[in-house]
Amino acid sequence: QLRVMESGGGLVQPGGSLQLSCVATGDDFARYGIGWFRQAPGKEREWIACFSVQAGHAYYGEFMRGQLSISRDNAKKAVYLQMNRLKPEDTAVYYCAARSEYCPTLEQFDAWGQGTQVTVSS
Repeated sequence: QLRVMESGGGLVQPGGSLQLSCVATGDDFARYGIGWFRQAPGKEREWIACFSVQAGHAYYGEFMRGQLSISRDNAKKAVYLQMNRLKPEDTAVYYCAARSEYCPTLEQFDAWGQGTQVTVSS
């Protein structure tokens, strides 16, 4: 059974950068697509990026377009999300999720992490 856990959140000033990590435990990590989502207070969870095994590359959503870079290290069973030029509206709990072969969605997934808080404030 695959499990994922996020880390790397914290407080950052507007315009700053932060790198989040998603580390997996379990079997066959290399066959899972890993996606990143965020949820701000009072708002629904949003998809922001993913790495698809089936496609062999990353996809980026519209919410943080141009701010993100996703990378993967199968040897470490980890996926990283580099976030740049952060804005106060990026404040949210950030989650990673796994899905076999494809990018996970809010309705199609195999595992979710617990989330890590990112706060962008002066």
